[in-house]
Amino acid sequence: MTKELIINKDDFETRIALIEEGKLAEIFIERDESSPKHGNIYKGKVMQVLPGIQASFVDIGWEKSAFLYAGDFFKLEGSDYDFFESGAGEAENVENYGNGNETGKDGKPRSKRKKSKKNRKGLPNIDQLIKKNQEILVQIAKEPVKTKGARVTSHISLPGRFLVYMPTSSSIGISRKIKSDAEKKRLKNIVLKYRNEGTGFIIRTAAENASEIDIERDIKFLTSLWNNIYNEQLKVKAPKLIFKDIGLSLRVLRDFLNKKIDKIIIDEKDEYKKIVEFLSIQSPEYIDIVELCKDKDAVSLFDRFGIEKEISKSLNKKVWLKSGGYIVIDHAEALTAIDVNTGKFVGKRNFEDTILKTNLEAAKEIAFQLRLRNIGGIIVIDFIDMNKEDHKEKVYRTLEESLKNDRVKTTINRITELGLVEMTRKRTGNSLAATFLEQCPMCEGSGMIKSTQTICFEVLRAVSNHAKRTRAKKITATVHPSVMNKLYENEKTIKALEEKINKAINIKMQDGFYPEYFEIS
Repeated sequence: MTKELIINKDDFETRIALIEEGKLAEIFIERDESSPKHGNIYKGKVMQVLPGIQASFVDIGWEKSAFLYAGDFFKLEGSDYDFFESGAGEAENVENYGNGNETGKDGKPRSKRKKSKKNRKGLPNIDQLIKKNQEILVQIAKEPVKTKGARVTSHISLPGRFLVYMPTSSSIGISRKIKSDAEKKRLKNIVLKYRNEGTGFIIRTAAENASEIDIERDIKFLTSLWNNIYNEQLKVKAPKLIFKDIGLSLRVLRDFLNKKIDKIIIDEKDEYKKIVEFLSIQSPEYIDIVELCKDKDAVSLFDRFGIEKEISKSLNKKVWLKSGGYIVIDHAEALTAIDVNTGKFVGKRNFEDTILKTNLEAAKEIAFQLRLRNIGGIIVIDFIDMNKEDHKEKVYRTLEESLKNDRVKTTINRITELGLVEMTRKRTGNSLAATFLEQCPMCEGSGMIKSTQTICFEVLRAVSNHAKRTRAKKITATVHPSVMNKLYENEKTIKALEEKINKAINIKMQDGFYPEYFEIS
């Protein structure tokens, strides 16, 4: 399968499209004003210590103070680390090998690190760990949400192409997705060979079958990065940003280079230089596939590859299938609902086969759309009802197989008697809809507005109520053109109301009004 990364960079945003076999598969967008802060490292100042909730508030230079739990803190003094809790084994799908020297009776590394006596007894109180006005080094663990400030941790982690470096831990973790015991042992031994004593690493899934040179290069790069961060924080006063995670282009490259990219096309010279410099350190063998698009002014890079049209199509609720059926994707408050319909597809043989073909086609398209639109959280799929168990099994297997192309973790349950599939997909940033769309101020997200007949009756009731509060002989209702037309269709009702309130009713039209809005004067 051929894969290309198309990188469009301008003064407003960075957009990256992953093209698989000539078709848009994933889209990544980063806007300067909303670039993610997760992973950034700050030198912060403790503003409040709250023993009652084992937490503190830390000023990192933002409008709202960040929140630090006692379990997310360690003390950094000189080059020594005072550990209160190790975060190494807490990463998802990671096996913890302790300090790299622990073995069981069979000679294999233990799957879980033994907790120290200090950890077994529990954490010290927060006021024993830090004091007000103390300056500490923290990393954004969770970005702020609405009224809540960011959550920070002192357990620093720096991701590389094959490894995640943890300078505040001595443990070695490894992705559970690497199944081979021999490969796990090989990778662990390489990390032990090149790491600095007392530092920790998580071995990522991407490290499977990587060469020793690649692993060594990653360790040296991450160790050097940490040394620069550590030395920088010694020179400055809090609050201060010490390290900002790499930009979108480099993050995507870091995560995709192990997936065999055939070509990388960029339309901005400075971004091209950054990528070449990054690759020269991380993966020199990929420099030859990087191409700078020189005719940017002639045709937009995204237009040339048809990506603009594909993005627009991916924002529609309805997605047509090749057979003539379609799926409808609805985003609710707590979940995403996907409905499957036969549409214009009538089949050639019998009803059961028509339903099966539509559901099989829909299963593949749904897996594709979840990935393209980056839909996360709870997802409920309403397939067309199937009577035959073997048909249900085929649809389930097709959906399961199609989801294997998704690098984001998914969990899928079997089809229920009602034809529903309940599944989850891990949230990784904003969905495409959340990035490009906002709630309609007219319908407030419902997708519906009141009918003109309903608004007419509301206008007439408002006129009747207003008549009770005024001595004027004439009342004017200013409305949207569509409502005005409907009111004239109700002329008898208006005349009856005029007689009842003993006042003349004047209807005026205002083009700029929202259909549900009107004024009575």
